[in-house]
Amino acid sequence: MRASVYIESSVISYLTARPSRDAVTAGRQAITSEWWQKNLSRYEAYISVLVIEEISAGNAEAAAQRINIVEALPVVSISTQALALATALLASKAVPANSDRDALHIAFAATQGAAYLLTWNFKHINNVETRALIATVVSDNGFVCPALCSPEELGGI
Repeated sequence: MRASVYIESSVISYLTARPSRDAVTAGRQAITSEWWQKNLSRYEAYISVLVIEEISAGNAEAAAQRINIVEALPVVSISTQALALATALLASKAVPANSDRDALHIAFAATQGAAYLLTWNFKHINNVETRALIATVVSDNGFVCPALCSPEELGGI
């Protein structure tokens, strides 16, 4: 059985964005594209209704491209467990109060039993300073915390 990976919105955005002239962003775009092509099939990948909502925003043509790239992926709905876990992440300050969507992404992945949460969000999700607290809160709520990682970290690129 393949490990499961929850794919957060930032990954889809890097995958479909126009090539950037910024070196860091361009590098992340290239890594994301390579991961998608070479590693996606190694995992049971899925997204959430929140990802659909986030990638549907903005320029209509770009949004359509983002939606098209994920159309074959399963989409999980909001559950009472995910809402409760997101609330706990916010209450504990593992995720800042103004980042409720980031808390929901973590909660979606954890309550669905994902082995990995794939993200380029280093501010509130894949943050070395908050990872331990996030894992503790997730565990205290009866779930196993997925590995919070970027495409660069997952798949041996």
